[in-house]
Amino acid sequence: MASVGMASASDATKRTRQERRGVASEEEEGEHEAYKRIRRKRGDTRGGGVYVPPAKAEALERETSGRSLDEQTEQRKSWERLKRKIHGAVNKVNAANVQTVVVELFRANLLRGRGLLAKSLIQAQTASPAFTQVYAAVVAVVNAKFPSVGETVLHRVVLQFRRAYRRNDKALCLASTKFIAHLVNQHVAHELLVLELLALLLENPTEDSVEVAAGLVKEVGETLAELSPQGLHGVFERFRNILHEGAIGKRTQYIIENLFAVRKANFEGFPAIPPDLDLLEEEDLITHEVSLDDDIDPETAIDLFRADPNFEENEAKYAAILGEILGDEEEEREGVNDAAEGAEAEAEVHGGQVLDTSKTQVIQDETGTDDVNLRRTIYLTIMSSVDFEEAGHKLMKIDIPSGREMELCTMILECCSQERTYLRYYGLLGERFAKLRRVYHTAFAELFGKQYELIHRLETAKLRNVAKFFANLLASDALTWGVLSCIRLTEEETTSSSRIFVKVLFLELAEILGLKQLNERLMEPSMQEDFAGIFPKDTPKNMRFSINFFTSIGLGGITDALREHLKNVPTAPLRAASDTSSDSDTSLSDEGYSSSYDSGEDGRDNRRVRAKAPLYDRHRRSMSRGHSRSPSRYGRSPSPRRRSPTSPRRSAEGLSRDYNRYEGHRRGGEHYSREKRYP
Repeated sequence: MASVGMASASDATKRTRQERRGVASEEEEGEHEAYKRIRRKRGDTRGGGVYVPPAKAEALERETSGRSLDEQTEQRKSWERLKRKIHGAVNKVNAANVQTVVVELFRANLLRGRGLLAKSLIQAQTASPAFTQVYAAVVAVVNAKFPSVGETVLHRVVLQFRRAYRRNDKALCLASTKFIAHLVNQHVAHELLVLELLALLLENPTEDSVEVAAGLVKEVGETLAELSPQGLHGVFERFRNILHEGAIGKRTQYIIENLFAVRKANFEGFPAIPPDLDLLEEEDLITHEVSLDDDIDPETAIDLFRADPNFEENEAKYAAILGEILGDEEEEREGVNDAAEGAEAEAEVHGGQVLDTSKTQVIQDETGTDDVNLRRTIYLTIMSSVDFEEAGHKLMKIDIPSGREMELCTMILECCSQERTYLRYYGLLGERFAKLRRVYHTAFAELFGKQYELIHRLETAKLRNVAKFFANLLASDALTWGVLSCIRLTEEETTSSSRIFVKVLFLELAEILGLKQLNERLMEPSMQEDFAGIFPKDTPKNMRFSINFFTSIGLGGITDALREHLKNVPTAPLRAASDTSSDSDTSLSDEGYSSSYDSGEDGRDNRRVRAKAPLYDRHRRSMSRGHSRSPSRYGRSPSPRRRSPTSPRRSAEGLSRDYNRYEGHRRGGEHYSREKRYP
């Protein structure tokens, strides 16, 4: 029995031990599975895992641990967020969004992350030297509010140049000197730093050092010319000596010659501060004086995370500083919302009238600035185009406000009148717009009447260009011929300038269309009312004036209908009108068509029309000239015969004989330019 009892006790002991081991193994397995589950959720397995956002990982860790993170871990998380925010802002900055990015940087704690900002800016500038001006502008704005940040950036750039100079790293030297140059342009660094750099690079010139120095002078030359002209002069004298010594290669010599050409052009193409990056007033600038020989502390410790015992207090202080810099935006938004709600809720009542203040007021510029800018844009577009098609395409892209189409037509005509001689480029351009839209056709028609009224204000060259411009529009049917209704071709209603304008206009039309087609256009029955002023039929005096005018310029053929009408005028009214028109004939001849029309181009116009005159006509003209000159060879020419006051004037029968003689000559082949004038 005793043996049986001992056996049962040992079995019980074994069973107890086995149960305890089982429980322990289950607990170990449970802990291991939980550990694996946590690592799987966090993505920390050795073989990798699914990415878990930091916020979600932090929440899972809190759930598993059952307690919140400690203060140091919270500060590290804040440091990582600050680093990402600064790097993201620096990587996306450009000239268009620099102001927005600067505000975003201010919202980060730059006093705590000044090392991160300096490191990020220098890395970005080294990788993309083309954006150096943008990075320098960011440093200048931050330096105006936090000078310690700007000083840290400047110190590290100088240290970077020292390291690159010792290692003969040309690419890094070029990037560093360019950054320093634009920091000087933004008045973050003093100009003496640049002069020290140039003295170091040109002391013992080599191919690379001269190239780096030339690039530095191009970037900072405009600023040095303003702040230290004597220093800049000394630098260029050193470049000249290096060039004369001839100890450098051809490529470097070309670089120096190009530098002198840039200086001669006042550093055109290398502005110190572009207009869109000039963000600070002069009184807000803070300049740091740093020398190459100074003992500079790189402050590398501020790039690393360190727990701050006064973290919450420092964050509150920076929030107060940020409120002073950016202002209290919440109050501004509340004020704007309150104003909008008040405007929408009710209207103000003044003097019994209800005024709706919710409507936006349209501000109209009465100074004419918009018109001046529009004219400038149109002028530059016209003058910079190669042909009329390119000019028309560019002008159509300009957003011309409704009702300002006359400005475009006026500028085309003004540019045409400013040329020394007429260019068909403007006629084709005006034709395109006149045929393109009805509003431009109406504008050119209105412009014709205004120009004819003010034609006496133009010089002869401008007058001729304007007349040929409108002649091209009329010949191409871009402008209706009804605009000629404003011309009244009489002795009393015309001046010398207006007669020159009409002469050049019709001569150009005759050259483009031909005399036959021009006569057909002028004889159209539907247009006779518009041409009544050019070919007046009210009095014989005005009819003779029009006939003699066109005959004198070689276009007498277009007056056939007017001549026929004058021939059929009754005799009594003709005699009475001829008595009153004797002075008009004399004044027409004395007024001097020759003085007004004897310019070089007008003479050529007359010769073009008279080129086809018959041979016997020219022979007769030469004989008449010979007879008139013969007395002058032997003595004083006799005085012309004067009509006695009592001699009778020519009768209508004599006038008819002259016209019949003219008709005979014309049928025989005589050209219109040799037709006889009516007395």
